Amino acid sequence: MTHPTEHSLVQGGRSAALATACVRGGVAAGLGLGALAVLVTAAWISSPYPDGGPGGALHVASGLWLLAHGVDLVRTDTLSGLPAPLGVAPMLLAALPVWLVHRAARDTLDPGDGGDRPRPSPSGTVAAVGGGYLLVAAVVVVYSESGPLPADLITAGLWLPAVVLGAAGAGVWTALGRPLPGQRQAAAALRATGLGLVTLCGGGAVLAAVSLAWHAGEAQAAFTGLAGEWSGRAAVLLLVLALLPNAAVWGAAYGLGPGFTLGTGVLATPLGLAGDPAVPSFPLLAALPAEGRGTWVHWAAAAVPLAATLVQGWRVGRTAKGWPARDAALTALASAWGCGAAVAVLAAAAGGPLGSGRLSAFGPVWWQAGAATVLWGACLGVPVALTVRAWGRRALRPKPLPLPVSVPAPSSVPVPAAVSASASASAGTGIGEPFDLEAQPDAAPDAAPGGPAPQAAGTGPGTPAAAPTPPATKPVPVPAPALDLDLDDDPGYEPYDYLPAAWEPSPPPDPKA
Repeated sequence: MTHPTEHSLVQGGRSAALATACVRGGVAAGLGLGALAVLVTAAWISSPYPDGGPGGALHVASGLWLLAHGVDLVRTDTLSGLPAPLGVAPMLLAALPVWLVHRAARDTLDPGDGGDRPRPSPSGTVAAVGGGYLLVAAVVVVYSESGPLPADLITAGLWLPAVVLGAAGAGVWTALGRPLPGQRQAAAALRATGLGLVTLCGGGAVLAAVSLAWHAGEAQAAFTGLAGEWSGRAAVLLLVLALLPNAAVWGAAYGLGPGFTLGTGVLATPLGLAGDPAVPSFPLLAALPAEGRGTWVHWAAAAVPLAATLVQGWRVGRTAKGWPARDAALTALASAWGCGAAVAVLAAAAGGPLGSGRLSAFGPVWWQAGAATVLWGACLGVPVALTVRAWGRRALRPKPLPLPVSVPAPSSVPVPAAVSASASASAGTGIGEPFDLEAQPDAAPDAAPGGPAPQAAGTGPGTPAAAPTPPATKPVPVPAPALDLDLDDDPGYEPYDYLPAAWEPSPPPDPKA
């Protein structure tokens, strides 16, 4: 009876957690939309020549909110009367909606209160938060159909779910501690991809800033020509700031080689600007290169992908110092493909149509920018990674040990017989090692010093004595090192005051002893 009750409680808790996650997603969508609505309404109120009523301002806010998610808009109030698409999304506008979705998914999976309440699974969190957000987005799409900037339904069905689910997945990944794949090659490739992408976009931003500073006069003229009052200039300035990430991606694509298009049949690359561009007057567009062939100033833009590829290969090579060369090369190649995929997505988001006809293609071509990134990484990043790996392996090699110094063995020096005899006699006096009878074969144990020589067994006085055998020359034994013994603890040890001299005869043994 207890187990089904607990199971039903757990199921009910998880259902409540999923419902809460769905509400969080809807709230995140409402907050982003409300922030843009407040900004557009304030600009409309401060404008001395307001165009339309509050409803028009709300339609513009909803259109900008959809444009921030990558949805193309359609302008219906054109001079020709034909609808014109608008697909260049200010990438900085996407920062707030993406951060709100990311935070909603992160807080749903990891609330931080330390409670024991049930929590949804990671996939359930992404689905619930994304579902709640997309419900509000669907309402906004339907509402925008009645305004001057209706949404394109095809891009709304493709880009809007991709952006929302990607941001929710990033929030779940953050809540889980940002884990990397278990394979070391995949983790190293992801780290190198992120580092190379940051270097490439940073270099593109530097290129755009330098070119804008070079054409500062033209940019200022375009800025003052768009609006005369302060409210209009403030709106233009906010739009310029929102388009700065787009300019960084354009600069990166320009340095990679494919460049970007300025209308159908117009291409700007480091080799030159081909075609007759028809671009509107805007401060950021004043930084475009002039027509004609490129010079060494334009060719210097190749330093941006060069630096990004070197950094990417250096990262892989340092990580793969202890790996085989094949694994290091495959990791560098995987990093090049990952960076190429990311650049292709950014290029697609940074460009788009600005109208119909010649302005239907505006910005970098996504597949060309991605392919160029992969080629840079494969042709330069892989050799750099292998070179850095080979250089790093020099420090991992063990240093050779020093060869042992051979000490020559002591040569045997011939010792005279007298010295040998005295050494043998001193060995039996108790100094050093004990007396060894086998060391002196010619000495009899019962012979007294100075007495007659002992006779051999079986010989008499009449028997002629055998000729004495000359003592055999034997090598002098090397005395063993003296042991440090404590003789005071030996009961048989009797100390004496002096040692007999070498020339004094030894006293005769006591026969009574």
